[in-house]
Amino acid sequence: QVQLVESGGGLVQPGGSLRLSCAASGSIFSSYTMGWYRQAPGKSRELVATITTGGTTNYADSVKGRFTISRVNAKNTVYLQMNSLKPEDTAVYYCVGDRLLRPRLWGQGTQVTVSS
Repeated sequence: QVQLVESGGGLVQPGGSLRLSCAASGSIFSSYTMGWYRQAPGKSRELVATITTGGTTNYADSVKGRFTISRVNAKNTVYLQMNSLKPEDTAVYYCVGDRLLRPRLWGQGTQVTVSS
């Protein structure tokens, strides 16, 4: 069974950058569409970005031009580069994996806090 483990969260000042990583166990990572969700306190979980097996990316309007999702299949890893961070980006960020006819995979989440 594929498992997802996020890392790279932390505290950063407004305008700063962070890179989140999500490492997947198992040899079928390349067959999954990967993505990142986030959930801020008191708010529902929202989709941040996705990347297909072919490398097509999609972003929430709130992060376009600031965040970049990428994947390295040889390392079974997906990344979320976050630049120009704002306080409203503060949330727990979750890595997800989707594959046809398979249950959605979720990581355990990593906290990102943007504050001065």
